[in-house]
Amino acid sequence: MTRALKSERRGPASGGKPKTAVVFVHGYGADGSDLLGLADPLGPHLPDTVFFAPDAPESCTANPFGFQWFPIPWLDGSSEEQALSGLAAAAEDLNAFLDKLLTDEGLTPDRLALVGFSQGTMMSLHVALRRAAPLAGVVGFSGRLMVPERLEAEMASQPPILLIHGDQDDVVPLESLPLAADALVAAGVETYTHVSKGTGHGIAHDGLSLALSFLREKLPG
Repeated sequence: MTRALKSERRGPASGGKPKTAVVFVHGYGADGSDLLGLADPLGPHLPDTVFFAPDAPESCTANPFGFQWFPIPWLDGSSEEQALSGLAAAAEDLNAFLDKLLTDEGLTPDRLALVGFSQGTMMSLHVALRRAAPLAGVVGFSGRLMVPERLEAEMASQPPILLIHGDQDDVVPLESLPLAADALVAAGVETYTHVSKGTGHGIAHDGLSLALSFLREKLPG
């Protein structure tokens, strides 16, 4: 049974009916509001886009004030099995959230993009590549590709993907970027990458500007 995700919604800057949607998928120990502020710089350039920022389904083991999509063994002492089963369960939750969003807003999958950060990137990549109908695209900051060995067998669609990582990231190592990109390219996915110089585990201005350009190009209209 899927768990309903609590989410904040930010309507289009135009004040009109949404023509496209962006869902922010937050990192481990954070919540939806942590990323919803990105709608402020992005919204004016995507005036017909509605923004959503759901909270992950579980309270975070390492930070009880935040949420987690799935446990992380080296941070919370969970097992690899718990992490993978948590990933699978959270993927069902996020898929159900996206399906409901598309229905409620009257949009087709090609008008929806995901923007993930850290664990949110792991979730976004895992979910988007396994949905039957391709999304408009995925922007992933500071994340990695989970279970890359299963990608070829489980991939159902090939949305374009932009991966961005700081070269000073001490939480998710920079080598996660080429590992993910190589697996995606090998699977035939349209993949773009960018390294933000002097940036740690966060989102820098250059990365956000590239994300905006990518979203403007991939979202219809």
